[in-house]
Amino acid sequence: MMDNIELANLLGWCALINYTILLLWFFVFSLAHDWLFRLHNRWFGLTVGQFDLINYGGVGLYKLLIFVFNLAPYLALRFII
Repeated sequence: MMDNIELANLLGWCALINYTILLLWFFVFSLAHDWLFRLHNRWFGLTVGQFDLINYGGVGLYKLLIFVFNLAPYLALRFII
């Protein structure tokens, strides 16, 4: 069974990996926006506004989920250790 220190370390690494994925998503979306839009437009027929809104909402939701499921429990465990 995992003790609090091991669990805090696991949550810290998970948060770091998830924030790295979030940054990668942001950079790819920012630097290759037109290419990504053309790729997804072939499949789904989205407008640029819809594509941007979906990505903006996805980034926001992903960031919120990282905070709720990784960062907040990590900070709570570090506070009690």
